[in-house]
Amino acid sequence: MLAFAQDPGVEPAAGTATSTIDEKIQAVFEPITAVVESIVFFTVPVGDFDIPFVLPWLIIGATVFTVYMGFINITAFKHALDVVSGKFDDPDDQGEVSHFQALTAALSGTVGVGNIAGVAFAVALGGPGATFWMIIAGLLGMTSKFVECSLGLMYRDVHADGSVSGGPMYYLDRGLKEKGPGWAVLGKVLAVMFSIACIGGSLGGGNMVQINQATQQLTEVTGGVNSFFYERGWIFGLLMAVTVGLIILGGIKSIAKVTDKVVPFMVGVYVLASLVVLGYHITDIPAAFGIIFSNAFNADALYGGFVGVLIQGFRRAAFSNEAGIGSASIAHSAAKTDEPISEGIVALLEPFIDTVVICTMTALVIIITNYGGYGAETAFANKVAGTVGDITLTSAAFETVISWFPVVLSIAVILFALSTMISWSYYGLKAWTYLFGESKLNEAIYKIIFCLFVVIGSAISASAVFNFGDAMIFAMCFPNVMGLYILMPNVRRALQDYLHRVRTGEITRFD
Repeated sequence: MLAFAQDPGVEPAAGTATSTIDEKIQAVFEPITAVVESIVFFTVPVGDFDIPFVLPWLIIGATVFTVYMGFINITAFKHALDVVSGKFDDPDDQGEVSHFQALTAALSGTVGVGNIAGVAFAVALGGPGATFWMIIAGLLGMTSKFVECSLGLMYRDVHADGSVSGGPMYYLDRGLKEKGPGWAVLGKVLAVMFSIACIGGSLGGGNMVQINQATQQLTEVTGGVNSFFYERGWIFGLLMAVTVGLIILGGIKSIAKVTDKVVPFMVGVYVLASLVVLGYHITDIPAAFGIIFSNAFNADALYGGFVGVLIQGFRRAAFSNEAGIGSASIAHSAAKTDEPISEGIVALLEPFIDTVVICTMTALVIIITNYGGYGAETAFANKVAGTVGDITLTSAAFETVISWFPVVLSIAVILFALSTMISWSYYGLKAWTYLFGESKLNEAIYKIIFCLFVVIGSAISASAVFNFGDAMIFAMCFPNVMGLYILMPNVRRALQDYLHRVRTGEITRFD
């Protein structure tokens, strides 16, 4: 997933050759990052905990949207599968990519190291019960994705050449402008805020953190300190920058052609490996679910009781699937359809795949293998002390059944990082052109900057830079969710009309 889904236990690779540069970069970014984090991650008291306000902001929003939309995350699930499989595709509709390609392009920005390392973080620190609340938050997040992606299609800009620009900056600007002059000013302010945060997030969390972790994994799997890439991460960064550059030159069509192959393949490999482990322990699965459920409501004090477990589960889901962040609607806006609601319904599958399926499988593998042999209490102690990284914990869990899987996991981390980078390059590009104008020159400037940051991210170890990128991604949710509250009546009216036309056959099936 994203950078913020990958913060647990992953330290950037450092080397003496770049330590002086790193220290200088760290010194510059540290005070800036501290200010940004204090704003984005300001806390509110919940019981004995101080939790970042961004968490209830996302979860409460998701709950409100779910109730307001009549639990569309459940009632439209089958229809979502029909749409993404192409049964309602009209070849004459405007857009650049198919429903399936839009889904995989958006998924490539969320599915990744967060599902591997982030879940280990949540289960180690929050216990098995965190899995239950992770699932609940994932189900609620499905509706947030539905609302924001429907709006992305409603207010997208289709250019003369057939290319598309859309996302929160467009529906915040145009959607609020429809409500009157006063709303128009607020909409423009929110759109600019979102765009600035999106650009910062794309260069930091969606780029530098990704390549840094990929470089670290490559170095580790090729010999660690004896690896050719040890203290030469920039070489791998340069190769990845060229790869990313070649892919993103073609825009969303080129990106989708990569993601619609890489994402299903890597998700398939990971899910298959999870099923092998779970199949090996098949008799233990009912007991594992029993522990998850009981621990969710009657958690051990070790994990901070009920509130502590709930926070860890909600945190993992919110950080992993991006529901409410708004980024996915940028990719979905390019879908070939004249029915915004149909794309919103496709988008609700993302949190289900990312959180309810993949994250839950990871959690089950960890729990059912007794935390990779570490045991729950030792895993908790290791997490607090920072002695065992989260990817290491997940890797150890798989290794108990599949001895060679750590190598596959390392390859998965690199491919997931690549797919996340190319998706976030598109998100940042659309935010950039919203602010500075749609032109080939502006697009080229952003793409060059993005590729330069790939090389920089592979070579530095300044944690403040990565933390800044994480904070900017989270900052996107504040203007976005505020806009969703204001515009959700538009979505509900369109949803009721769409479902009526589906029932009456006015919307044609092409299967």
